[in-house]
Amino acid sequence: MKKLLNYIKSSRSDIVLFAVFLLLLNLVAYRAFVRFDLTAPRSYSLSKASVQMVRTLEEPLSVKVFFSSNLPAPYNSVEQYVRDLLAEYKGKSNRNFSCEYFDMTKPENEKIARSYKLNQMQIREVKNNEVGFKQVWMGMVFAYADAVETLDGISSVDGLEYKITTTISNMIATTSTLAGLNGKVTLTLYKTDAMKDLGIAGFKELEQSVRRAYTVVNAKNQDKIEFNIASPAFEEFSPIVAKYGIQAINWNKGADHGILGLVLEHGETFRVLPVRLERTFFGQNVIGGLDTLEDTLTESLKSLVSKAVEIGYITGHGEWVISDVENGAGRLESLVKDRYSFKMLNLTTDEITPNMTSVVVNGPKRAFSEEELYRLDQYLMRGGNLILFLDPVDEVMPEGEMAYYQQPSYNPIDTGLSKLLDKYGIKMGKNYVLDENCYTQQHQVYGNMPIYFIPRLQKENLNQKNAISKNLGYVFMMQTSTIDIDDAKAIDGEKVTVLAKSSPKSWLMSGTFHTNPTMLHPPADKSTEHSENLAVLVEGKFASAFDAKPAKLEAESESDYAINDHLTKSVQSGKIIVIGSSKVTRPQLIDEGGEQPIALFVRNIIDYMNGEEDLCEMRTKGLPLNTLKTHTNKAANIAKYINEYGLVVLVVIIGLIVWQRRNIRRRKIRMTYNPNDSREVTNAKSAGTKEAK
Repeated sequence: MKKLLNYIKSSRSDIVLFAVFLLLLNLVAYRAFVRFDLTAPRSYSLSKASVQMVRTLEEPLSVKVFFSSNLPAPYNSVEQYVRDLLAEYKGKSNRNFSCEYFDMTKPENEKIARSYKLNQMQIREVKNNEVGFKQVWMGMVFAYADAVETLDGISSVDGLEYKITTTISNMIATTSTLAGLNGKVTLTLYKTDAMKDLGIAGFKELEQSVRRAYTVVNAKNQDKIEFNIASPAFEEFSPIVAKYGIQAINWNKGADHGILGLVLEHGETFRVLPVRLERTFFGQNVIGGLDTLEDTLTESLKSLVSKAVEIGYITGHGEWVISDVENGAGRLESLVKDRYSFKMLNLTTDEITPNMTSVVVNGPKRAFSEEELYRLDQYLMRGGNLILFLDPVDEVMPEGEMAYYQQPSYNPIDTGLSKLLDKYGIKMGKNYVLDENCYTQQHQVYGNMPIYFIPRLQKENLNQKNAISKNLGYVFMMQTSTIDIDDAKAIDGEKVTVLAKSSPKSWLMSGTFHTNPTMLHPPADKSTEHSENLAVLVEGKFASAFDAKPAKLEAESESDYAINDHLTKSVQSGKIIVIGSSKVTRPQLIDEGGEQPIALFVRNIIDYMNGEEDLCEMRTKGLPLNTLKTHTNKAANIAKYINEYGLVVLVVIIGLIVWQRRNIRRRKIRMTYNPNDSREVTNAKSAGTKEAK
């Protein structure tokens, strides 16, 4: 015992005690670990919405992870991020959350992945100085109650927490809605049996295919779907076709008639599934839509029972058509359809219902009537939120044979909305903001051509405190006007936030408008350049722009009783967001996948105005949105060469400095502890030099 104590006291035991300490520390850390997220956007920490969701799970939620091992860079970091993120979910959740990781080297696990309809994806791999391709698994499956959802092809960490949280949230909402449904959802196959003799490919298997898809989807959704087959008589065709819009078919020169369609219905709401008669390229008649019927039925059921937040979309003044993807604002609808639905509102006849948290006015060209303006004003007074995408002028494209050689015409727009905005302290400019820090286009003749009317707003031009623009590294605007908010700042009860502004190297185009890049040049007098507000948010309680209800509305509400429902000021806080261009909702800027920063900016606006502020920060937590700040091609090239060669040169310089300092240190040590040796060496060198002479 004495020898043991002496050994522990001796210095030889330190390494053993240190090893024991590390072992015990690891055992403790395994049970109770602490992580510190030092990234600016908190990329590796869960948002409040995610934490709240997993803490309140009412049913078991199982997450199955299918990732191949030994992934090459940069995909190996994605796998690690998924593990870290799910560890955060697990640490914040209640007992209903569980994770399972599958070893994808085992064939049985590949079979399980395929049963969930996950697919292998092809990635590029550099090995032995050769570029090759590799098939890998990168997907997750979520199972909640009877519902199953997948995230496949996870090749990037961008917005991953948002995707996971919204997927789980939608599953919970759908499951809860299905559980509370009054009655069942009805799936009805309308078909005429006589069509089986027409030789239509897939018709004989139609009922079997639909029943198979129904069985799978119904089993996953609490047995809430009821399947029916209907073969209506000819007299019943017209009302069915008029109600659902399904196919009516005739043959034998109109002597024989049939009907074909698949309808999912609950109450007065229905969805028509794309099961229909089609003609192939080679002229064969086939039943289309059967290959993806199970997926289509699943998505249609979600759409049918989900309670998407309804957003008012004002029409009647030349606004962009929300259903037009190519020439309208269809990209805006696609951007938000997972959580919101737009309801068209014509304010001459339609009221803004209380369930609408926000209303969008997108690119109006014609004037609002007094009554329409009043309805918008009173909606705001009752705590509603207005999202305004307003253009300073109407850009009219030329038509005809010579249209290609002509410039657009620009007509001033007077919508009358200034009556409201001026009262709230917001003034729209009749101009375009041009900026030297802008989008650059490669031109065959002119080389790199700056497009000054498409300002590039970098991080310092975006409000990094507000959830809408926080974490965004850059945003492109297009043909946008100035927004003056000086009066709003002076109004008590209104909080003003500038979300986006141009760079200090911007100037204005007004009076005569054109967008010919070759004719646009920065002003010679740089004192005329300064930063301009392009997107603003005003929150709080507002004073009404109307002293009384318009006479026409007053007359419509006359009765035997005296009714005064006019609000002179807000009864609860509301919000107004004004953007000086409607181009941000159109295909020129919003990409099809909705992944560009301007698409995230617009989506964040919709979320913020509908009380989903947590989703804004969650969506933009990815670090790749932070980009290098350069204003010229020369600066970009300098930054490129510094990144490519600067680090190597820096390492060499530091190495030479360290080597020189070590030599100096050696000489000092020699002089201190053996000065004679140092002199003898010096004398020997001197003698050798003299003999050489």
